Amino acid sequence: MVEIQALTDTSVFGQIAEYQHEQVVFCHDHDTGLRAIIGIHNTVLGPALGGTRMWHYASDAEALNDVLRLSRGMTYKAAISGLNLGGGKAVIIGDAKTMKTEALLRKFGRFVQNLNGKYITAEDVNMTTKDMEYIRMETKHVAGLPESMGGSGDPSPVTAFGTYMGMKAAAKKAFGSDSLQGKRIAVQGVGHVGTYLLEHLTKEGAKIVLTDFYEDRKLEMAARFNAQAVGLDEIYDQDVDIYSPCALGATINDDTITRLKCRVIAGCANNQLQNENVHGPALVERGIVYAPDFLINAGGLINVYSEVVGGSRQSALTQTEKIYDFTTEVLERAEKEETHPQKAAIRQAEQRIAALGKVKSTY
Repeated sequence: MVEIQALTDTSVFGQIAEYQHEQVVFCHDHDTGLRAIIGIHNTVLGPALGGTRMWHYASDAEALNDVLRLSRGMTYKAAISGLNLGGGKAVIIGDAKTMKTEALLRKFGRFVQNLNGKYITAEDVNMTTKDMEYIRMETKHVAGLPESMGGSGDPSPVTAFGTYMGMKAAAKKAFGSDSLQGKRIAVQGVGHVGTYLLEHLTKEGAKIVLTDFYEDRKLEMAARFNAQAVGLDEIYDQDVDIYSPCALGATINDDTITRLKCRVIAGCANNQLQNENVHGPALVERGIVYAPDFLINAGGLINVYSEVVGGSRQSALTQTEKIYDFTTEVLERAEKEETHPQKAAIRQAEQRIAALGKVKSTY
């Protein structure tokens, strides 16, 4: 695989070729209003597993770019975590508060079923375990089901735990100690995963500054965790030790990177670097330790994988705890190879895919 970030071809097939996807499926249903895209990036290691998010995208092109970036990240997330899974992701285009219905979700499940197990879905942004129940009515290729249905339940706590482990490893690299007590941490986005992360951080004695797209949720979480609430754009200007992006991607970009005053970036959002070939090296130049997003937010994937293979929540937590060691290894590798952590992590993931691809080259 070739590391590619900035698109040089804006056509649909041009984008698919640049990100090196195997398959992209466009799903449309007039009666339910469903408009969705399923991106299958790579299935060398196993079926593509990745969540479905529902978002009110500004355009279809924006939705396509998001699903391509997200599914590519899932390939690397599974590979670097040692899972026998490929990378996939799906997006449903629309406002989850007004457009999400049982019929729409079940119709989406029919499209997933038609892929015959090549893609396994789970929950992501604006999706719940209840939504997975509806999708499960139409396909068996779904994970993240409620525990009452024999599933692994909400993966958010495990995602947050892995992010916390990765953050501590990055803190050890930057500060010489992995203790977060007294550290000022800016958390951008306090949804399901962000809230669980706040629990870990406050329990250890960190001082929290937070923001969120939804004003009521921001104020509620600030009161609950005795944190300082700031505006969406103000989060980048805070005098903090750690910046933790836990909302949507591309928040580390040309406009924000010079405003950051932190020494560590470690969050659970996907695709935090708008352009990994530009902003990854820029963070190194600024002396900021970056914990690769697809590495430290892999806990949710580990959790649903345990469901697929019949493991327990405890086994998923044990595997997720290893993210601390994985992060340490990647940061050391990046320093040794004189590159940025995101590139080192991608290289490590690709090496595993290439090696096991040779194993599977015969029937």
